[in-house]
Amino acid sequence: MNSAVMKKTMYWFVVPALAFYLVFWIVPILKLFQYSVTDYNGFVQSYKYIGFDNFKQLFKDGIAGSSLANTLIYTLVFVVFSNLVSLCLAFILNMKIRATGLYRTAAYIPTLFSAIVVGFIWSYVYMPESGLLATVLNWFHLNGSDLNLLGTYGTALYAITTVEIWKHIGTSTVIFLAGLQTVPQDMIEAGKMDGANSWQITKLIRLPMLATAITINFTLSIINGLKAFDYPFIMTNGGPGRATTTLLVDIFNIAFKEQQFGKASALAVISFAVIILITTYFVLKLNKREVSA
Repeated sequence: MNSAVMKKTMYWFVVPALAFYLVFWIVPILKLFQYSVTDYNGFVQSYKYIGFDNFKQLFKDGIAGSSLANTLIYTLVFVVFSNLVSLCLAFILNMKIRATGLYRTAAYIPTLFSAIVVGFIWSYVYMPESGLLATVLNWFHLNGSDLNLLGTYGTALYAITTVEIWKHIGTSTVIFLAGLQTVPQDMIEAGKMDGANSWQITKLIRLPMLATAITINFTLSIINGLKAFDYPFIMTNGGPGRATTTLLVDIFNIAFKEQQFGKASALAVISFAVIILITTYFVLKLNKREVSA
């Protein structure tokens, strides 16, 4: 009797969390879809429903196309290189070397800094003439004064993606490292007894055992890449031109600078759909590979 009463009463503990979830997550999403088909400006509560005009205007002006292209390129570069570097770093840090704890701590340190701090630090690194990178190149007489990675249309997006990779390497490395440390030593010893070399052991034993860690890191990387906002906004504000304007940067600018909340909501719906579709596709693909492995 007491256990039955406890089970029923424990449901009430869910109510506060559920209320917060509904008020601060579900309701805003529903309002977002509502505003996307209106001319709402964010201030005047009287607005008109204009159908899909906001969506049509976004594609007609090229805003949705350019910001989506930048976001996808940003995500692709970030996912590939952040996971490759993290995986290599995890293998190195998993070796029996001196001061391993120190190296692991150093690899994780960038993750501890806030996006604003990282953005300003790397803005100085990339600064023309007096920046760290330009100064180092000048030491080797390579004319670093003419180097302006953030101010050049063709390099700005990749320069910012490099910052994102540097910031998140620590998290991905920890996840890969945790996966490597769960690989049974018996399997590795058995592989060595069968005559397998280091590469074969890595390919046939370690990497398949990292399937779950790979799925987690790829999923997190895809989501972080598609939601890119901090560094494009802090370091270049979407410039030069529209070289680093991602979906979220455009949403912010349209909503809070141009005060077109209806149009910004339409772009947010597009962003929402892109993130859901791409993430779902890759999670399903990776899960299938994880099961087969």
